[in-house]
Amino acid sequence: MSTTALSTSSVGTPLVGVWLIGARGSVATTTVAGCAALAAGLHAPTGMVTETPPFTDCGLPTLSSLVFGGHDTTSCPLPKRAEELAAGGVLPYDLPSAVRAELTAADAEIRPGGPLPGDTRTDDELIDSFAADLRGFVRRRGLARAVVVNVASTEPLPADGDPRLPASSLYAAAALRAGCPYVNFTPSSGLHHPSLAEATRASALPHAGRDGKTGQTLLRSVLGPMFAQRALAVRAWSGTNLLGGGDGAALADPAAAAAKNAGKERVLADTLGTTPEGAVHIDDVPSLGDWKTAWDHIAFDGFLGTRMVLQTTWQGCDSALAAPLILDLARLTSRAHERGLRGPLPSLAFYFKDPDDGSPAALGEQYGQLLDLAQRLRETR
Repeated sequence: MSTTALSTSSVGTPLVGVWLIGARGSVATTTVAGCAALAAGLHAPTGMVTETPPFTDCGLPTLSSLVFGGHDTTSCPLPKRAEELAAGGVLPYDLPSAVRAELTAADAEIRPGGPLPGDTRTDDELIDSFAADLRGFVRRRGLARAVVVNVASTEPLPADGDPRLPASSLYAAAALRAGCPYVNFTPSSGLHHPSLAEATRASALPHAGRDGKTGQTLLRSVLGPMFAQRALAVRAWSGTNLLGGGDGAALADPAAAAAKNAGKERVLADTLGTTPEGAVHIDDVPSLGDWKTAWDHIAFDGFLGTRMVLQTTWQGCDSALAAPLILDLARLTSRAHERGLRGPLPSLAFYFKDPDDGSPAALGEQYGQLLDLAQRLRETR
């Protein structure tokens, strides 16, 4: 069945699939539980840009029309994972029981990911298997379309000369093969792997990424332009991230941390026009769980060379920061697909550390591009 075939719910609203890579992780669980809570009117859509007035008449899929599934290599059921997150203060304590039915339904649509150790299938066989899972999801749930969103833990950068695709690129290739738009919310390769360039162009599917901008880099995309526009000379910009959970463990790998930090540093180079001294350090602190602290120390020169310092501290819950952005991106990308937009979507740079080519680096300009996209989604035929 084609992912663009018209399908509707019992009340006539087209159903849209959101296929999450890393579907049993903290971000995915918070996204599924949060969407159910908003659809039921249990909580306000705080943090969701697509629920603000500029987007109310863009034809975006409703939150109640979103159907969740995905791939994961772990087996912890979503209701149990939601209970763990509630115990850690990530979710409201009573939410897992209130949306248990929705979590159970989403968990039933999660398929085994991979490749796991000992898996002897070729890349093409893995891609075929993952694509078949996607097609089955669309067919089984009667979906108008499905959007694939990568929210899995960060991978190390691929080694030079490695003939195998990394897992993120296998899933991305499967999205193309199944005819599904793709969003990469991680710094992993995904569609950016060189061997997928031709298939990506030929697919004509909308896609966006990469690496969601939820905390420290969000601040950098605001503060960098401030220093540049006020003609203040930034001498050094150093940062530290303390985080736990799955991301903390994954980023304890120096190769994975390097992939993550590249986007953080790129924002400064793009907004300041130069790369200041300093670096970002990421420390795994398991006791923090899903919470993170990001600290920046910015040394700058003012009038007559007067030396000054700005320090910022950002303390937040990674899943609660990311989940509304996942819902925004799934809705916007689905609508772009419905309206016939093709290829990269640089207008979604507002959400990413490392956005597609053709987008500005400053958050204010990115928001302007996002509003322009909203208008296109109203007008495109």
